[in-house]
Amino acid sequence: MRIDDQFEYTVTLSDKSALTHWNNTILAFLAHSAATPEHLAKTLEADPDFALAQAARGLFCLLLGRREMTATAFEAYAIADKCRRDTQITDREDAVVEALNDWLQGTPTKSADRLDELLLKYPRDAFLLKLVHAIRFVLGQPSRMRSSIESVISSYEDDHIAKGYVHGCYSFALEETGDFDRAERIGKEAVAFQHDDAWGLHAVAHVLDMTGQTEEGIKWLDDQPKAWEHCNNFGYHVWWHLALLHLDRGNVERVFELYDQKFRKDHTDDYRDISNAASMLVRLELEGIKVGNRWEELASISEKRVDDSCNVFADLHYMLALLGDNRRQSSDRLLTRMRTFGEQDTNEMGLVTKTAGSPTASGLMQFKNGNYFSAYHHLAEARPLLRTVGGSHAQRDVFERLTIEAALRAGLCQEAKRMIDERTRLRGGSDTYGETRMAQATRMTEATDLMQSEHLRFRMG
Repeated sequence: MRIDDQFEYTVTLSDKSALTHWNNTILAFLAHSAATPEHLAKTLEADPDFALAQAARGLFCLLLGRREMTATAFEAYAIADKCRRDTQITDREDAVVEALNDWLQGTPTKSADRLDELLLKYPRDAFLLKLVHAIRFVLGQPSRMRSSIESVISSYEDDHIAKGYVHGCYSFALEETGDFDRAERIGKEAVAFQHDDAWGLHAVAHVLDMTGQTEEGIKWLDDQPKAWEHCNNFGYHVWWHLALLHLDRGNVERVFELYDQKFRKDHTDDYRDISNAASMLVRLELEGIKVGNRWEELASISEKRVDDSCNVFADLHYMLALLGDNRRQSSDRLLTRMRTFGEQDTNEMGLVTKTAGSPTASGLMQFKNGNYFSAYHHLAEARPLLRTVGGSHAQRDVFERLTIEAALRAGLCQEAKRMIDERTRLRGGSDTYGETRMAQATRMTEATDLMQSEHLRFRMG
């Protein structure tokens, strides 16, 4: 049977009761709710031949960035493909099934492009919008993420059930493309409209962090804890943002409190949770702060992911964890695997691994070994392409800090100052890290100039 969903677009079902569960799945997905898998499971329990829901299951699995979930995604595609051959489904549903196949064939950008084309035909489908938003985020395509939403944003007025969520996505896309004022305004409006819009809430936190409004950022998150209490592990990420803001203020005890009691309280193995923790520990260590034995559990989890080869952003954070706990054999193995994969794989992930992942991983290893000039060389090589590993500016900033730190420790003061200036311009404001490192680079430059002047005076005298 054919019936309209909550966005007034047709879906093909064999059991009408699946519709309520499907609508709930979409709203939960938009809200980053922990209930999303439960709603999807109920949908498929009611109608296992629902091709669109099977395709969604496969795409959700791929977004998890875990090797074992790829097999589940293939299984979901096989079921969805059989469903569409056995039953005449809509063009919209068929295109989502094909988007899953695109990604499974190693071309996630083609998957996102297909969904964007589909969104133009079905502009009020917030599920499509959020799905392509998530894929573009993983691929490090902020401009495409923004243009995707801007092509349909006029369809989301007060009468649309997902207006707040969609505007929260728009806020994040604006922030990632440097339009900070609009991002803050639209993000706050989104949260006011949809109180559980955790993505919009976090988009505003990004703005306040990037533009140096640290105290405002802390207050923004402190005042709205219920906005993300319903979340899946994305809730950990919001707590991580709060810790970032406190780190900028030098509130180290609060950072450790948030680490131990909030975003790393549960020793989960999701790569996004590992990235939260590993990048925070690196930031702390760069400030000369001892982190105790916190690296150990991260490294133990990361060792089990050395051969995953399905997300470069994840690989780099596994490398941070392995190096942080001095797991030399495992970090060597990960680097070798990344280099081999980058040379042999001809799909998108292979190219990203070769051009951005492997050089960065090499730089991280050289930094750990104290070879700072070599570390800077590798990290700087990857720096222009690092966006392609995915994630946000705030998440990738840990690699920016390490590149600057390598330059300073190698005595490359001018290179360090140039990168600090570029980083500040990108962020739209200064932060404590940038200010302290610029002061350090300036002192080093002045000391070098003084030594050269004294040497010249001695020779002339």
